[in-house]
Amino acid sequence: MTRDEAIVLLNLWVENKNLKKHMYAVEAACRFYARKFNQDQEKWGLAGLLHDADWENHPAEHPKVIIAELEKRGVDPEIIHAISCHGNNFGVERKSQLDHILFACDEITGLITTTALVRPGKLEGLQPSSILKKMKDKGFAAGVNRDDVMQGAEGINLSLDEHLANVIQAMYEIREELGL
Repeated sequence: MTRDEAIVLLNLWVENKNLKKHMYAVEAACRFYARKFNQDQEKWGLAGLLHDADWENHPAEHPKVIIAELEKRGVDPEIIHAISCHGNNFGVERKSQLDHILFACDEITGLITTTALVRPGKLEGLQPSSILKKMKDKGFAAGVNRDDVMQGAEGINLSLDEHLANVIQAMYEIREELGL
């Protein structure tokens, strides 16, 4: 599957513009790490781009519906496996580097987005320390699972500070598309 084909699928399955922005943010973060670790940017980007494609219409079955669709289309099994284990409650063990990267980039992008939205400069000049401070307030970005954010960084052997800096940089590269 190409990125263009994935975007067609994304537009067919997802209407919520904020959910789309989330998936673009995760795609950017996965691509950042693919570059960092000399991996396939297209493959890692597709995992990030499509990981929540069934969330809007099939939340109770997520991610099973998108996995079935990707299997039907003959998508790379490594992408499918990463999507199948991108949440702690899916019961699928994370094994590959891509599995860990997708998990690490999912929740953290929500925390970064929420922090950026309450700042006049949005992503401009956003520092990990600002996010860490906001993270302590359980009422701020209440839907973001802080344990997943911390486990994600640990799973890719980075400090939370370094992981935040990396994902901020990745999101900054597509800030206009994200409205940040």
